[in-house]
Amino acid sequence: MKRYFPLILVISVVLFSCSTGKKALQKGDYFSAVLKAVDRLKSSPENKNAMTVLRDGYPLAIEWSQEELDKVLSVNEPFKWSNAVNLMEQVNGLADAIRQTPAARKIIPDPKAYISELNSGKERAAEEQYLAAEELMKQETREAAREAFEHYVRADQFIPGYRDVTDKLTEAKAMATLTVVLEAIPVHAQAYELSSNFFYNQVFEYLNKKFPQNSFVNFYSPEQAERTGLDYPDMIVRLEFYDFVVGQINHSEKEEELKNRVRIETKDTTRVQYKTYTAKLKTFTDKVTSGGVLDVKVVDYAQDKLLINDRVPGSFVWTNDYAIYVGDKEALSKKQLELTERKTAPIPSGQDLFIEFTKPIYDQLTGKLNSFFRKYN
Repeated sequence: MKRYFPLILVISVVLFSCSTGKKALQKGDYFSAVLKAVDRLKSSPENKNAMTVLRDGYPLAIEWSQEELDKVLSVNEPFKWSNAVNLMEQVNGLADAIRQTPAARKIIPDPKAYISELNSGKERAAEEQYLAAEELMKQETREAAREAFEHYVRADQFIPGYRDVTDKLTEAKAMATLTVVLEAIPVHAQAYELSSNFFYNQVFEYLNKKFPQNSFVNFYSPEQAERTGLDYPDMIVRLEFYDFVVGQINHSEKEEELKNRVRIETKDTTRVQYKTYTAKLKTFTDKVTSGGVLDVKVVDYAQDKLLINDRVPGSFVWTNDYAIYVGDKEALSKKQLELTERKTAPIPSGQDLFIEFTKPIYDQLTGKLNSFFRKYN
């Protein structure tokens, strides 16, 4: 007789088996196997599979890590102490996990841990990271300073406050950071000055959100650049509305004859009667078109070189449809009837129309600038 097991039971058994670390152990991933086994023993202290994986896998993990440690320290490779510290911390992580799990501690009562060796290794690792950063800083390039910054960070992670690493981080960050001034040229028409400033402010906020002060691209307004003494930025972004039109009005009218033949229900089912409804519909359409082009330039300040020279277009059409009719209401479709219920709407203000046509410009511009400056970050 065949025996059928619920699918959920089969899935549960498979997941339960995998979570003990057995498969990881078979693949030679000793650390992962041990950690999975310990994690299983936290929730299921009597799990035999997890016990077996821990008992067999832990000695293999320690043996493998010692072999790797000996190999790393036996050759004169860059950052060998950094790699050695990583290995020792990996072993200590296993020890902490085992000590915090009573069922695992019964199997491995005295897990190996590096204490004095780790402290000594961190000193040497911090030193090698610091010296690597110092060599890079001698190149006095933005790219080298960026790499040096990462090495200073690692040195500080190994030994917090190592030497003068705090000052060095500031120095490397300043050298590695691209400084950009965003120049927004005011529009000539005073009526749209507030709207254009709103647009420019939105762009500036976007860039500062995408590239905050802790990033390697910093944006400044001309006022901020002056306050901070930034006389020689790396780049300048110039934005100017090259050409725009706001509020071109177009009014159109359309008149049509409507007929609707409707079947009428009567008591005499043998006779079919129809009634025709007629009406005259006059539809009005008011359209207001606005649009413009933003001139975008990105200039390398030191070389006075044009890196981006582009024009970004945008447009917006405000539309209002409404209608009147004479005749039978039944001659109108649902959509036509809705038009007759609409009224003449006031045209939006010029300020609002200006903002509307700049929305597609904003989307294109921010995407373009983000793509360009992302490679420097």
